[in-house]
Amino acid sequence: MLSRALAILAVVLVLSGMLLYSQWARQPDRVSGFLEADDIRVGSRVGGRVSKVHVQEGQRVEPGAPLFELEPYDLQERLAQAAAELAARTADYERLAKGFRDEEKQQAKARVDQLTAQLEKLKNGPRPQEIEAAEAQLRLAAAQLELAQVQFKRLAQLREENAITPDEFDEGVTRLKVAEENRQVREQELAELREGTRAEDIAAAEAQLEEARQAWLLVTNGYRAEEVAEAQAAQAAAQANVEAIRQQLQELVVVAPIAGLVESIDLEPGDLVGPGAPVASLIDLSHLWVRAYIPENRLNVSVGQPVTITVDSFPGERFRGHISFIARQAEFTPGNVQTPEERSKQVFRVKAALDEALDRLRPGMIADVWLDAPSEPNIANPKPKM
Repeated sequence: MLSRALAILAVVLVLSGMLLYSQWARQPDRVSGFLEADDIRVGSRVGGRVSKVHVQEGQRVEPGAPLFELEPYDLQERLAQAAAELAARTADYERLAKGFRDEEKQQAKARVDQLTAQLEKLKNGPRPQEIEAAEAQLRLAAAQLELAQVQFKRLAQLREENAITPDEFDEGVTRLKVAEENRQVREQELAELREGTRAEDIAAAEAQLEEARQAWLLVTNGYRAEEVAEAQAAQAAAQANVEAIRQQLQELVVVAPIAGLVESIDLEPGDLVGPGAPVASLIDLSHLWVRAYIPENRLNVSVGQPVTITVDSFPGERFRGHISFIARQAEFTPGNVQTPEERSKQVFRVKAALDEALDRLRPGMIADVWLDAPSEPNIANPKPKM
């Protein structure tokens, strides 16, 4: 009987110990979540009609690989027009920046020299030789007048005697008038030469000379800095227009921004795509993480902390990872928590980034994040912590 009692007592002690161990032994701490990846939505900023589709859903692509193309419509013609406008603006800017040609400067200088000589001539007045020549012309005119008067007297006598015709007499009268007028003209010319140049003529010549001198200075100094800056700004605007159209032409071919997997692309040649509308989706497989939620009473983790990740698709395997994000604000409970029971319901969103097996795991898989798993845990079928 005693041995039987001792055996029963031993069994009770063993069962009690096992029960206490199961209650107090520390189990690996884990949280569950889903594998996620960056979902990049791509499209064209210009929009248009689809001409070619280069990829299919599920296809892996590298950075820069073409996804689809759009028809150029009138972009090529607009680019040619913008390039011609840029050439014209560039030529105008270069013309203003270089200033006037040497031939134009020399022409303006020659005009100044010509008007300077004319002004000096007016200021100096007639030369003595010119006055002497005018006096000689006056004496000649006086002699011609005396001859015409003598001939007129003879013609008058012959007319009284009816020895000449009326036409001959009229011709003599005309010669006399011409001689008188010629003498008066010579007298006026001599008087003008002796009086010298008029002040009005000198003032007009000085004004013409000043105008020519300012024109020469304008040609010599070139265009104003404001005009050059305006032409340069117009050239820059035309250049920007060309670059904008070139960017639009580049947007006609939509390429993959990253290496990833084509998640969705519902396009066919002939479809219309709106500007800025996302029409294809790429999954970035180079960065996978588990989105999970940790209760407040278990928030003893930190960013960068190593963790172990398991998925149902690969039982018995574990993958290395680390905590990459911890939310600063709790979720799922009211902002004003009053009781300890309610505080225990608060959770914080975390991200556990995978450090390996990125080519094997897929977004959407259910995963467990083991926060404090032992070095050699049996994680194939672990017992969750209560």
